[in-house]
Amino acid sequence: MKKNEKILQFIFNLRKAGVTNSIILSIMEKIPREYFVSNAFKLRAYENTPIPLLYGQTISQPSIVGIMTQALDLNKKCKVLEVGTGSGYQTA
Repeated sequence: MKKNEKILQFIFNLRKAGVTNSIILSIMEKIPREYFVSNAFKLRAYENTPIPLLYGQTISQPSIVGIMTQALDLNKKCKVLEVGTGSGYQTA
């Protein structure tokens, strides 16, 4: 499957899981998740599954990231301090 097809499927899976905020979907479409995982897992970066990181950590599955971010109900006036969240994907 080509990267564009993977990203389309990725967004479809996010919507199916309940991520409805168009801004969050747009941002998640643009942030290359493969930048946040090791080379061994780059081909699986757009699957809706957690991926192992170093030291027993994982990068959360994308649908959970989207749902948690959506639940914050942020606006342009909000500031967020995120500490110790692993790969930095959700922060990005």
